[in-house]
Amino acid sequence: MTVRNRFLILVAAVAVLAAVGLASVLHASARAGRRDHAQAGGPRITPGAVTLTGRGRVVFRNMAWGPHRDELTSVPADDPAGPRTASGVKCLRFYAASGTGVCLRAVHGPVSDTYRAVVLDARLRPVHHYDVPGIPSRARVSPTGHFAAWTAFVGGDSYAGTNFSTRTAIVDTRSGELIPSLEAFRIVRDGHPYRAADANFWGVTFAADDRTFYATLATGGRTYLVRGDLRARTVTTLHSDVECPSLSPDGTRIAYKKRVRGLPADAPWHLYVLDLRTMRETPLAEPRSVDDQAVWRDARTLVYALPGDYGADLYEVPADGSGSPRRISTAAVSPAYLG
Repeated sequence: MTVRNRFLILVAAVAVLAAVGLASVLHASARAGRRDHAQAGGPRITPGAVTLTGRGRVVFRNMAWGPHRDELTSVPADDPAGPRTASGVKCLRFYAASGTGVCLRAVHGPVSDTYRAVVLDARLRPVHHYDVPGIPSRARVSPTGHFAAWTAFVGGDSYAGTNFSTRTAIVDTRSGELIPSLEAFRIVRDGHPYRAADANFWGVTFAADDRTFYATLATGGRTYLVRGDLRARTVTTLHSDVECPSLSPDGTRIAYKKRVRGLPADAPWHLYVLDLRTMRETPLAEPRSVDDQAVWRDARTLVYALPGDYGADLYEVPADGSGSPRRISTAAVSPAYLG
């Protein structure tokens, strides 16, 4: 091959590489333009300091496309659709109370992602971290900030076949002591000791005494509300057909999702509130299926996520069964009301 031919081949190769590079730049620019457009149509977000001690504020995971997607953002609780302050801290699930947060996040690896639970201080700095054995689902912090809990979907349990099961952990945020699975707790069902290989727990919610918690127990094809005792390491069934419980601020009511017969298999849940003194159930005015662990904004109002254009939007509904649902914020999930 002559020098001239080699030169022509080199020129052609450079031209091809230049064309590929230009196409890549244009494609990236188009994607950025689409994201900028989506961001322009969504909430206004600016970076800044976010803490877990600001009274009258709510912190949640931002779902809007752009540089701050998946970051914890803060807004005034009385203006949840207002401009957001982005923290730079990314979480898939989040909750906070009394200056302590728990953040469930993905750890991206060369082959696949793993997951981690991180206990955060009031300035969102990591205090403890723990491996999570599956895909994060629920997270809660006790009213005192002294305990945190999380649930993950896991595979591989022999009784589960091809279906997912769950694993729920509780940690003492002061000492770092971890209870890796509630399945180690003694179960009392209908007043009698109960053991079953298929027992699964999820959706912890804490009372204010740093001892009592509530959660869902699934076994034998049924779900139960259980009351747990962190000192005695026991759980006791209280009521059936309860999933993802959330304890009211005064500790007297449980908000939860209930699987209602006759509804579609992919949208079977309605929101209810259970009075723990009378065990009376009240259906709430949200007609859509809610697959979330609702949050009490105050003693009268519940907040929860439903699917939206960016992944999820936040809604609120009265806790007494009256009124109607109202969307309060777009592109948001996992809210925690501070103070």
